[in-house]
Amino acid sequence: MSEVRLIEVPEDYAGQRLDNFLLARLKGVPKSMIYRVIRKGEVRVNKGRAKPDRKLESGDIVRVPPIRVTETVTVTPSQGLINTLDKAVIHDDKGLLIINKPSGLAVHGGSGINIGLIEALRQAYKAPFLELVHRLDRDTSGCVMVARKRSVLKHLQEALRHKGVIQKRYLAVVNGHWPKHMTVVDVPLKRCEYPNGERVVRVHDEGKASVTHFKVIQYFEGCTLIAAKPLTGRTHQIRVHALHAGHPLVGDDKYTPPELNKAMRGQGFKRLCLHAHNLDLTLADKTPVSVMADLPTEIAAPLKKMGLEAFDVRYF
Repeated sequence: MSEVRLIEVPEDYAGQRLDNFLLARLKGVPKSMIYRVIRKGEVRVNKGRAKPDRKLESGDIVRVPPIRVTETVTVTPSQGLINTLDKAVIHDDKGLLIINKPSGLAVHGGSGINIGLIEALRQAYKAPFLELVHRLDRDTSGCVMVARKRSVLKHLQEALRHKGVIQKRYLAVVNGHWPKHMTVVDVPLKRCEYPNGERVVRVHDEGKASVTHFKVIQYFEGCTLIAAKPLTGRTHQIRVHALHAGHPLVGDDKYTPPELNKAMRGQGFKRLCLHAHNLDLTLADKTPVSVMADLPTEIAAPLKKMGLEAFDVRYF
């Protein structure tokens, strides 16, 4: 059991809901228990009862009752991972960290993953606040935004909800000859689950609106290097839109036929060929931020053997 705690709401957390404030501080406590103690009036804000959706203000005093916290095992990131992430920082200021995430590293732990990007960063930086602004698939590499302040998190997540405010451009290698005239894929996407528990995303009339812009960068034998700019942020959006267009991504174990992946492994492609290449955004104080993560060696090396030429997608 923990003891009664009185927590003063920091200025950076003004406007956060009471339930979310508690969820972030009571790791290992089931959500149902947190809502139960709020409902029973055991959680108080400035000595008064409060509802879960109560918006907190800077200086509020939140009373947290004794709650049994499930013991969790803290997994320490290896020195090798810390060194890798240290070299992967491409932007760092008081409010925002941008990391060139390597392929194979999940953005957060869970579902059999002991440690992810955010847990490793929290332990490496020992910062009071570090939160993911958005996510990348585990096997996708490239730019990931991590907020150092809640105000920055709120600003950037709000910006992501509006099409085109934050420009995110990806590079991908797709199977076959992508037609130059196919510049937009606009079809709805829906998450589905198979009886065996596998979760996938499919084009579906009842899905959410999803739009991706595409541009051919260079053709190669058996594949095409393309740029992709998603205007919406659906799970697996670029991967499924490319599949729908008839040109699934090279190395995609979930959506690409195994025989195609086997053939491209023979060309040197050993991973999902999707990379978050660059970001253009504006902070709340109007400061522009533009970063670029070079195409990783695992993708660039096979392409160079096939005749990769210099390219620039910043203005796509």
